[in-house]
Amino acid sequence: MEANICGIDPGLGITGYAILSGSVPSPVLVDAGACRFDRRKSLAQRLADVERDVASILDEHKPTVLAVEDLYSHYNHPRTSILMGHARGVILMAGAQRGIEVRSYAATRIKRFLTGNGRASKAQMQRAIQATLGLSELPEPPDVADALAIAWCCMGEMAHQNQNGVELLR
Repeated sequence: MEANICGIDPGLGITGYAILSGSVPSPVLVDAGACRFDRRKSLAQRLADVERDVASILDEHKPTVLAVEDLYSHYNHPRTSILMGHARGVILMAGAQRGIEVRSYAATRIKRFLTGNGRASKAQMQRAIQATLGLSELPEPPDVADALAIAWCCMGEMAHQNQNGVELLR
């Protein structure tokens, strides 16, 4: 099944994004990068910047699916989870406003899909996505590697669903 998937690793400082086109096992990397936001701006201003940049990416590439990492709650840092929820919310809204199917994946699920280990480190994820997609260089910053992994996980699961004619549990 051919797809045009946008993977997003939400953040208020850096949001990684990646566009994969085609299908498993040989997707085409269309675009990938990081949107950087000024940490000195207010939360409302940064959220507006996140929405503007993500909307621009979605408008340019017109993905059929937007794959986003779920929130991961660190009990030692609940404020971070709440702030990330705001960023994730404007990203989901940008996709929904454009009629794009939105899929969410837990970080452990993405890591397990790519490396077989749900607790893989950032460095392991970067190396795994580099090898999987045949990239000449390690994707930097790690947020870009995460976005690539999110898109790859989504593409793989969509192919599996299509092959088996069933919807996987989320």
